[in-house]
Amino acid sequence: MSFERMTRSGVTFYRAEGLGTVHGFSTRLGGVSAPPFDTLNLGLSQGDDPACVRENFRRFCAAVGADVDRMVVTHQVHQDDVRIATSADAGKGLDRERDYDVDGLITNERGLPLVIHSADCIPVLLHDPVKQVIGACHAGWRGTALGIAAKTARRMAEVYGTNPADLHCAIGPGISRCCFETRADVPEAVRAALGDVAADFIDDHGDGSFHVDLKGINRWWLRSVGVPPEQIEVCQACTACDLNTFFSHRRMGTARGAMAAIIELT
Repeated sequence: MSFERMTRSGVTFYRAEGLGTVHGFSTRLGGVSAPPFDTLNLGLSQGDDPACVRENFRRFCAAVGADVDRMVVTHQVHQDDVRIATSADAGKGLDRERDYDVDGLITNERGLPLVIHSADCIPVLLHDPVKQVIGACHAGWRGTALGIAAKTARRMAEVYGTNPADLHCAIGPGISRCCFETRADVPEAVRAALGDVAADFIDDHGDGSFHVDLKGINRWWLRSVGVPPEQIEVCQACTACDLNTFFSHRRMGTARGAMAAIIELT
């Protein structure tokens, strides 16, 4: 399974070739929003014109083949709660108010796209082609340390009977090890969760600064619950390195748009 960058109807996005169902990871390219949200801003809380965000979602969903009117969007709080999404949630986060605070969603309902937002944080999509179940989670550094990717896989197993060995997972564009420089709080949280293996994902510069590999940690969490390594694809694109393609909170601050990742069971 490998990632490819695609452009359809002017909208540029990434997809994982082996994920096996409708999905996509957006970029900032192909929308209608004006600066500093230019152009494919998919975040409603950024201060952009809601009509522009709605049109951007319409374009993105049309490009990837998802149903814009039935999306269920996370309300992210940088924790590890995972919600079961049903048809009763269709439209929440874009056309309807959300009545939940979650960073992860799972469902076995067809035609119900799950959506997460990011602008450096790590988007993770999961698909069980055997039980026909999907999941999506937003892994900021706190969610990464808490193991939200593994928790999403476990919830799919608990609720729908997913065998983690059947999962195909895609870790999308996000801030990479090269650019995620932190102070001690992040590596401390990672060490507390992973133990000795955390050293593989942390560069300690000896001056109180560190670089941390959030993508690698999320891959480790997925492997820890039994997902085969060959069924986990990691996108190498770094959101903080390429501001022509992505929005980056680390590089741009709050005056920016947001990307989205979407997955739909077909």
